[in-house]
Amino acid sequence: MNGTTRIRLLTLPEHTSDPSRQVVSLANDEDPNARKDAVASAERVELHFPHFTDGRAYSQAYLLRRRLGFKGDLRATGDVLVDQLIQMERTGFSSAVLKDGIDPAEAKRQLDRFPAFYQGDVIHNAPFQRSPCLDQGGATARETSG
Repeated sequence: MNGTTRIRLLTLPEHTSDPSRQVVSLANDEDPNARKDAVASAERVELHFPHFTDGRAYSQAYLLRRRLGFKGDLRATGDVLVDQLIQMERTGFSSAVLKDGIDPAEAKRQLDRFPAFYQGDVIHNAPFQRSPCLDQGGATARETSG
């Protein structure tokens, strides 16, 4: 995504065997600001999606990344479906535990369908833009066209 690392996709067995020691788990109705001291020392914060239609963890992810400056692994757990992965990535999740029965290869294909976005997101403050093409005289193509 615009030159950044993609969200890491995990199966449930991979998630349960992950050796991270300092993990903070937040319920989807919990205010991240109330646990900011624990978050500051955490290696990983897990945000739970109890049902795919409940998106409060997206807001929590935004708060953790933008307001609390969390730089560690932000992991989505619970009812994580392939259709949600792009939005999870754009709101700051760095890993996601796929729901049982979801093929990781299918999930990766979904991510690969959208390699870049024009709009900014949690990771990119400004819209995605290409560098202007310069002609040999130093003028942009727009300046030289009529």
